[in-house]
Amino acid sequence: MPSLQDQLLKAGLVDKKQVKQVNKEKRKQTNVARRSAEEVVDEVKQQAEQARLEKVQRDRELNRQRDQELQNKAIAAQIKQLVDNNRQPKGGEVEYNFTDGKQIKKIRMKPEMQQQLIRGLLTIVKSAGEYELVPRIIADKIALRDPDCVLVANAKAATDTKDDDPYADYVIPDDLMW
Repeated sequence: MPSLQDQLLKAGLVDKKQVKQVNKEKRKQTNVARRSAEEVVDEVKQQAEQARLEKVQRDRELNRQRDQELQNKAIAAQIKQLVDNNRQPKGGEVEYNFTDGKQIKKIRMKPEMQQQLIRGLLTIVKSAGEYELVPRIIADKIALRDPDCVLVANAKAATDTKDDDPYADYVIPDDLMW
């Protein structure tokens, strides 16, 4: 297979004098590079290498972002599944007010559920824009995945009373509403 120079000569695009001059320049560059301690820098190769490195870095960043998005979707699906499988029925006579960020929201529930929520046995979580009641154990699992989903998680109330409590002898009535 003839070289590119031979093909250009045959086509008449260059003459022998130009080919000899180019070959002479190439030999000069290789001799200078071989004799001198300095390395001849090929700017085209350097720019190509720089462009390749930048592309590799961009690809890595895009892959990292895509992996992060997939991980976030997986966590959201896990939270949704936990809430769907363990939600408690809503609706009832009592309204419970709570905050979601800077907004005050309310949810209706039965009085027994309100007591469980106050004692820390139930919690309020936000899933797909909805507020749901779930058991404390499930809310702890959700909080491991995304702490922002758990909106109301009261601390479990201690059932034992202190010995130095001055009001220990007084019973709090059950029908007391605040």
